[in-house]
Amino acid sequence: MKRISVYQVAVEFGDCDPAQIVYFPNFFRWFDASSRKFFIDCGVPPWREMEKANGIIGTPVVEASSRFILPATYGDKVEVHTSIEEWREKTFVMKHALSRGNDLLAEGRDVRVFAIRHPDDSTRIKAVPIPEEIRRLCS
Repeated sequence: MKRISVYQVAVEFGDCDPAQIVYFPNFFRWFDASSRKFFIDCGVPPWREMEKANGIIGTPVVEASSRFILPATYGDKVEVHTSIEEWREKTFVMKHALSRGNDLLAEGRDVRVFAIRHPDDSTRIKAVPIPEEIRRLCS
């Protein structure tokens, strides 16, 4: 059974466009916040601590997609249900389902990597193999 983390969002007026529906980039913002909450819920330390321990600075997105099904508006209480759909050597796929009650509003997927600062150029990052300890915590 996959581990699922739930991130709750209260939709604010500022999250909406002039038609009073949630502006689509906000779904990606909530997916990203839900991704970090997933790792916290699994017991993965904050990225600042991870960087000190093993150099990992986070899990940047290398690919993202979404399918929008129903609109949301201000005043709505929505939830993002996040899980890891697939582990690969250096990448992994996170799945997000955003709902309001029993209504599925959007689905998203993002491919991420565990990254360290590039050893030759600290302004760049470098993907590293997924640490087994993190796989274990998140399974």
